[in-house]
Amino acid sequence: MSIKYAILGFLSWKSLTGYELKKLFTGSETLYWSGNNNQIYTTLAQLYREKLVTKEVQHQESSPSRKVYTITDTGLAALKQWLAAAPELPQLKNSFLIQLMWEDQLEPDELNALLDNYEEELRVRLLMVQEQERRRKASPAATPRTAYLWDMIGKNWISFYEHELNWLRQLRQELPNVPPKQEGSR
Repeated sequence: MSIKYAILGFLSWKSLTGYELKKLFTGSETLYWSGNNNQIYTTLAQLYREKLVTKEVQHQESSPSRKVYTITDTGLAALKQWLAAAPELPQLKNSFLIQLMWEDQLEPDELNALLDNYEEELRVRLLMVQEQERRRKASPAATPRTAYLWDMIGKNWISFYEHELNWLRQLRQELPNVPPKQEGSR
């Protein structure tokens, strides 16, 4: 999936500036793009060239001009076509699991430090997602169904991090019972 459909989705609710879009991206675990200016503004320029959005320049006296983007009928049709397409399965890309595949290169204290770091990162990320959900629930949703779906998406992320923490705790509990090396191995 490209970032363009997420941008079109937001613009289907209301007209926004690139800065406002950036804030929406950085405040969401689901929107995994970095939300950096280059990604957003490059995509907005592409959407404008493809006539999927319009752009209105609003001049301001004490600040730089604002560019407000609005989805077009063609943009709505493209968004709807993407929404109706078969969904992609999630791609789990977890470099920590790859690190664990060659843990035998680490001393026990180094492995423990790796596990400590991962656990702390998971705890922090879980707290961040929980806080994002708390803040999101304080803002009005487009429709009750949208609010419900966004709640379920948030619960999915919370569940993911809770599951990962539980898995890590089980690993740490059982790992001391597994011998580090077999006889005759390096």
